[in-house]
Amino acid sequence: MNRRQFVGLSSVALAAAQVHSPIASADANAGDRPNFLFLIADDLMFRTIHSINNPEVHTPNIDRLVHEGMHFTHCFHSGSWTGAVCVASRTMLNTGLSPFKAQKALLDNQSGMVPVWGQTLRNAGYRTFQTGKWHLDAVSLQRSFTDLATTGPGYLDSTKDMYDRPAPGNKWSPTDRTLKGHWLDKHLWLDGPQGETKHSSEVYADSAVDFLNGQRAGHDKPFFMYVGFNAPHDPRQAPEEYQAMYPVDKIALPPNYLPQHPFDQGDFHTRDEQLAPFPRTEFDVKTHRKEYYAIITHMDAQIGRVLDALDRSGQAKNTYVIMTADHGLAVGEHGLMGKQNQYECSMRMPLIVRGPGIKPGSHNDQMVYQHSMYATTCELAGVPVPPHVEFPSLKPYLTGESTLPVHDAMFGWLNVIQRSIRTKQHKLIFYVPIKRFQLFDLENDPWEMHDLVDDPKYAGVKTEMIAKLKAMQAKLGDPLNIDAPPAVKQGDSY
Repeated sequence: MNRRQFVGLSSVALAAAQVHSPIASADANAGDRPNFLFLIADDLMFRTIHSINNPEVHTPNIDRLVHEGMHFTHCFHSGSWTGAVCVASRTMLNTGLSPFKAQKALLDNQSGMVPVWGQTLRNAGYRTFQTGKWHLDAVSLQRSFTDLATTGPGYLDSTKDMYDRPAPGNKWSPTDRTLKGHWLDKHLWLDGPQGETKHSSEVYADSAVDFLNGQRAGHDKPFFMYVGFNAPHDPRQAPEEYQAMYPVDKIALPPNYLPQHPFDQGDFHTRDEQLAPFPRTEFDVKTHRKEYYAIITHMDAQIGRVLDALDRSGQAKNTYVIMTADHGLAVGEHGLMGKQNQYECSMRMPLIVRGPGIKPGSHNDQMVYQHSMYATTCELAGVPVPPHVEFPSLKPYLTGESTLPVHDAMFGWLNVIQRSIRTKQHKLIFYVPIKRFQLFDLENDPWEMHDLVDDPKYAGVKTEMIAKLKAMQAKLGDPLNIDAPPAVKQGDSY
């Protein structure tokens, strides 16, 4: 990425202030509404928060949100029409549309057909700010935000040596600032000499802190901040002090570690899967998890800087802070490295909400979608939820007004490659290229290590889950017929 490309992404701020939405503005009582600070990571699996489920990872600032707010133990995304799962997840998040409608809306947004999240709050009187990863179209970005800082790309590429490692002779290092990726040359967004670098997470946190520092001057409008970290997406780079926190020989393997996946479903050789050699050795997986944990802890430190700035602004008590991710990641589970699968490690992510009226240190075990944040923030702000938004608000669960299930089953998909349906107890996965099912009892097998699809005791469960999958497909408008699936080949997920 060159300076023109990077600055081109950032300079949409100039246009954003001049873009008028087709939706009428509603400034009435804007000063009485809460603020929102939305923090979204990339590739952050649900088992990465120290205080919730992984004492191996140091996340003191995210832990602070856990202790002061509510965390949802079963938060999901709904799959993707592409191997770039982040695009689909963020489209559903920002449009509120279900999977197959969101796929169409990605194109429709080019002509302003679907009111997006930031746009709705903006036109309800909010000052809207964005920095970091967006990964949707520029038109929706312009319509959504009054203030844009450093808007980064969807993917930060390094050198070819970041792949197929660790390996003899491979000298790629996550601390080498010359290897691009998250190490951004300041010259890309600031005038001055080339060569000085700064980590992407620090750059985006700087922008968020600057915005919050400005809020101290006083504004009559509430704010909505959308802070998108590229971390912990590969290349998983972090400063040496964070790498040193995680010696390879101290890293634990996940219980479902395998050198390779039990079978080849035709699409397990995507870009993400090329990051480590085949088969995956224990050392390979430990190395990747070490670097994964290091970049997470570094990101956590930047989140801490943003939270501190919010405290200094004097507006923390009237601000809902939402911490989540676009999807999870395997990082050695099931013999996989990426997120192009239907396993829990990839389909689930953290969701933590702190703010007025939320019981500190509470948790909610309902199955929810991260994509519900659009409707949730609207309801918390007293803004009408646009009629096109399909993912329901979680406000009743944040305030303790409801304990009823949000969803009876969760749907997952990957283009023409995979389909899944998950209830609180069971998960069924269908692999289209090889016409194969998997069935897991998640209550007794949370790491999905025992496939029960051929167990006679679970024949009835399999039949029931297939029926649930078909019913959900019909409800969502999924064109795939699992009884007569199309012929697909490796790579069709892209």
